Amino acid sequence: MIGSRKRTLVALLAVVGLAIGCAGPSATGGKFWRESSDASAAPDLARVNGLLADLAERLQPGLVHVRVQRTLKADTPREDSGEPRRSTGSGFVIDPSGLIVTNAHVIEGAAAIQVRLADGKRFQGKVVGRDNRVDLALLKIEGATGLTPLPLGDSNRLRVGEFVLALGNPFGLEQSVSFGIVSRKGAPLSVASPGFDFIQTDAAINPGNSGGPLVNVAGEVIGVNSMAARNGSIGFAIPANLVKMLLPQLATKGRVDWGWLGVSISEVTEDDLDRLKLREVRGVLVRSVLPGDPADKGGVRANDVIVGIDGARLESPRDLQRVVSSTPVGKRVRVVLLREGQETEVEVTIGLYQEREASSAEPPRREPRPPDAPKEAPK
Repeated sequence: MIGSRKRTLVALLAVVGLAIGCAGPSATGGKFWRESSDASAAPDLARVNGLLADLAERLQPGLVHVRVQRTLKADTPREDSGEPRRSTGSGFVIDPSGLIVTNAHVIEGAAAIQVRLADGKRFQGKVVGRDNRVDLALLKIEGATGLTPLPLGDSNRLRVGEFVLALGNPFGLEQSVSFGIVSRKGAPLSVASPGFDFIQTDAAINPGNSGGPLVNVAGEVIGVNSMAARNGSIGFAIPANLVKMLLPQLATKGRVDWGWLGVSISEVTEDDLDRLKLREVRGVLVRSVLPGDPADKGGVRANDVIVGIDGARLESPRDLQRVVSSTPVGKRVRVVLLREGQETEVEVTIGLYQEREASSAEPPRREPRPPDAPKEAPK
């Protein structure tokens, strides 16, 4: 009995001692962590760190949050017809008068647009112009003062490997900044794009980042964030120089008039050399010609190989797309082509690209096409 009481007393004292030990001061002076007293980054890293933080802080006043209320389509199921659909995106100020750049798919089907500035003020946005082919839109807000426009840089000077910041409002989280590099300059995810190289980056571009600026370390907007792969690890931005080319048309006409030839095209391959009596693999193969379109009226035929337009040498289908798209509608151009191995020249009047209904409504989050997408592309 006495032995049992002793064991109970010893156990009780052990518990009390443990409690006192837990509540008492630790080896680090009463805290359960160690304070850092003199830790510091290497001078060069600290300088870069500070410069990036300063850059992000300087750019954020020009960033805006775009909120869209969409109208429901007539065929929307009854159970989904309670509240109009809402979505969000990003944009940035390019002119103190209230002009704002964003993506066309951000404002797709909008019944009302609200633009929230970095200081929290809200304004109703009006669509000035839009182009679904490149996915660019221009908005205008009235009554805002003290706006901070972000400058557009020269995207042609951008090099693969350069540091960039992607600003936006992903998932509705305002004033977000992600950091990365330029991964590539080349074809975007959308087949409808008119042959211009887009900027590929690994800076995170998530839903809601669309329309925000992609910025270089000099604080210049060198791209407009537009689309990303499903997991967000690959993002694409519309190059600033293309934006500069389109903004005047969006501001004055509300749209972009793209040039149109009316042919289905593909690359020339080794298998085509004998059949087409070619000496080398170059130029753009015309697979078919759309009846009544500019190429047909100008005398272009199927199996012709286009090698130049108005002195511009063409090496690939994207070269032809870029040249034709950027040529003013109604202009007569000299088309140099190879027909059964012989060089010939025809004159074609550039027509107007008509957007197809199937591509007129892009989803808010565009995904890449499968790797085996067809080579042929209309132009």
